[in-house]
Amino acid sequence: MAGANSKKRVAIVGAGAAGMSAAYALSRHPELFDVVLYERSSYTGGMATSSPIDKDKYGADYINDGVQGCSPVFYNTFAILGKLGFSCTEVGMQVSFGHDAEQDFWSNVFPSQVIERFRSDIKKFGKVLKVIKALEPFFALISVTAMLKIFGFSKEFGEVIVYPLVALFFGTGNQTPYVSAAILERVFMDPNMRLFEYSPTSFLASIPEMRAFPKLSSVYDAWRQELERTGNVRISLDTEVTRAKRRGKIELWSRSTKGTANDQSVIGPSQETSDEFDEMIIATDANAALQILGEDASWLEKKILGNVKYLWDVTITHNDLEYMQKYYRTQYSDELRSKSRDDDPQAQEQFKKAREDFHPLYYIRSYPSNKRKIEMSFDLTNYQPQFKGIPPRGPENQKAAGNPNSPLSKHVFQTIFLDRDGSKDLWSKGEINPDKIIMDKWWKQQSHRWQHYGGTVPWMMFINGKHHTHFVGAWTVLNMHEIAVVSGFAAAYRLGAKYPFNDDNNCRRLFLLCLALSHGVRMRKADRKGFFA
Repeated sequence: MAGANSKKRVAIVGAGAAGMSAAYALSRHPELFDVVLYERSSYTGGMATSSPIDKDKYGADYINDGVQGCSPVFYNTFAILGKLGFSCTEVGMQVSFGHDAEQDFWSNVFPSQVIERFRSDIKKFGKVLKVIKALEPFFALISVTAMLKIFGFSKEFGEVIVYPLVALFFGTGNQTPYVSAAILERVFMDPNMRLFEYSPTSFLASIPEMRAFPKLSSVYDAWRQELERTGNVRISLDTEVTRAKRRGKIELWSRSTKGTANDQSVIGPSQETSDEFDEMIIATDANAALQILGEDASWLEKKILGNVKYLWDVTITHNDLEYMQKYYRTQYSDELRSKSRDDDPQAQEQFKKAREDFHPLYYIRSYPSNKRKIEMSFDLTNYQPQFKGIPPRGPENQKAAGNPNSPLSKHVFQTIFLDRDGSKDLWSKGEINPDKIIMDKWWKQQSHRWQHYGGTVPWMMFINGKHHTHFVGAWTVLNMHEIAVVSGFAAAYRLGAKYPFNDDNNCRRLFLLCLALSHGVRMRKADRKGFFA
């Protein structure tokens, strides 16, 4: 066993999913690594937060307000949750798009009039997915808008069907027209990211089983305790890393933030302290990483990280049913269904199910004056398991369906108003009854422009590991919790840690992809199960 003086000192900046995952992998080797994890907030988890609400009014005493759930193929996320004693809840992913029966309403629960109107585009779409898959490197640099034009899709098909779908599931918001077309293929065909099964007649073939997260604040508290238990990880909360110098060793300067406030006039001046490390993992967004590196950033780091575009969104958590019913379809009505499926037994079954069990989790609408720009909402009462009596750690053998016993008037909704700088003039935020607002919170969100897949993703391998620095986070590939987790594991692996779930082939697939894409390497010979993997 290596002596204490031979341990590699590692600084991790940021305690979101990526930073915590890197720390977890390193914590499994106390003889090799001495780790300090810096987090400017007073809690770990990053965007994965929970907030208290009034149980008497809403039927539960908390909500997960930053991250809701995930695809059933997020195997690394499930594996780490399992290690910590938590589990996710299965929930049918019902979606309600639009409001007008003839113009823009459609759903994956039953065929609507709108789906019938776009039948020819939908049929062609399946063939296009195969072309995109075969030529993915090319289409990674083509925007969704350009792809739709190349293949002759109607403008309305993009505005009513494609843009809302991509915006909803990848959090691309009002940047969706500029998103890489390769993302579309991933939605339907990638085994690591697939959300839906494509149907040539109804576009979305089924109601997929999603996973709703357990209480995220409890998850990350348990995760923090697990890291600290190993003895070689020290977590420094309320501490902001302000700058770094890389001259052989890495010198980091940090200061107290006393929570998330960063206004020195409010919290008072804070004395900077410095510490020295052998390696650094930056688990912040790309902008913050550049601020930390400052003039010490290389030309290539400035170019690659500076290419990442961020937008400001605001999430309003509320109980305003009138607002929801004005802009979305919260309940089934026969006027919404397709009028040409009377002889279709499968469609009749879908209509019957919708009459009995239409409980959307996701809502999305386009603004009438600019149909390329959208607003998103969630029904947290239908989505999150605590509203159905499932404990904060998650179920053992329970499955959360809709909650017909809870009247819509008691439901908790979340509405996201996107792209402050480019779309604020379209927002209907002021129409939500102030007396029914539970909380509002601003978020800094990554844009998945096609430029991201031309100027950042394929170039990460050329800066990761240079100057004893690694960059991790969902932004390095795609804005998903699973990507954040795997990116953290990959950085720790590059430093010599073991990949924690090497015996699980489902987990390994995405890890191998991330290792190759973001680091340009394959697994060490002792860990491989073949020449490449």
